[in-house]
Amino acid sequence: MEDLNVVDGINSAGGWLVRNQALILSYAVNIVAAIITIIIGMFIARLISNAVNRVLLARHIDATVADFLSALVRYGIIAFTIIAALGRVGVQTASVIAVLGAAGLAVGLALQGSLSNLAAGVLLVTFRPFKTGEFVDLGGVMGTVQNVQIFSTTMKSADGKIVVVPNGKIIAGNIINYSREPIRRNEFIIGVAYDADVDKVIALFQEVVEADERVLKDMGIQIGLNELAASSLNFVVRCWSKSSDLQNVYWDLMKNFKRTLDANGIGIPYPQMDVHLHQVKSEQQAARTE
Repeated sequence: MEDLNVVDGINSAGGWLVRNQALILSYAVNIVAAIITIIIGMFIARLISNAVNRVLLARHIDATVADFLSALVRYGIIAFTIIAALGRVGVQTASVIAVLGAAGLAVGLALQGSLSNLAAGVLLVTFRPFKTGEFVDLGGVMGTVQNVQIFSTTMKSADGKIVVVPNGKIIAGNIINYSREPIRRNEFIIGVAYDADVDKVIALFQEVVEADERVLKDMGIQIGLNELAASSLNFVVRCWSKSSDLQNVYWDLMKNFKRTLDANGIGIPYPQMDVHLHQVKSEQQAARTE
């Protein structure tokens, strides 16, 4: 009896296969086509991803960002390939795209700050307002750039602290690059006593600046009386030097200005206040006097 049931099942299955032969063949062809589509899509995704990575590195884009963008391109192509493969086997891709879009929107809202930093990081490595090794001021934070990452930029301050600044804040603020230009200008504001001879002071400052070989004379030297302050005559001195010498030139010239003024008997005043005391008689003392 059991043997008859097995035979009947086999005959029934065979009959179903014969009746639905065209449908099965159609599904088999679609499945094979979907698999081939995925394989080709994977190959093309890897090919394009590697090409994007090479192009970014050739343009001296940071390796971290280049790897991230190339991976983003790769997975984007793979996602489209899978959707195309699902459509090949009869899945309604419109609903799949709608679900992915809703999920993407939810993730985007949840990671709004991180995505903002990501976009800012891409802009930074594309336009390159600064690069590794340069000394910059990023919205009030000063230091030497260590590396530019996807979401943040790492700097080392002058006193050895490591500072991590989100890229979104960098793009939103001012970027001051102190290392990009090969030459820069020093500016000094020096106050002397009111009884000093103006022309003599200017001549002395001129001699001090011209005596320093690191000062670029062809860029011009500006010296003049800048302000009649409350207790001093304030002179301004401007001169140019190489960016690598800027700080040392400032310190050395400031020291030489002081020595020259002392040697010529020209004083450097400091804020002072004159206090005058007046004796006022009280009303009782005035009455007794009368």
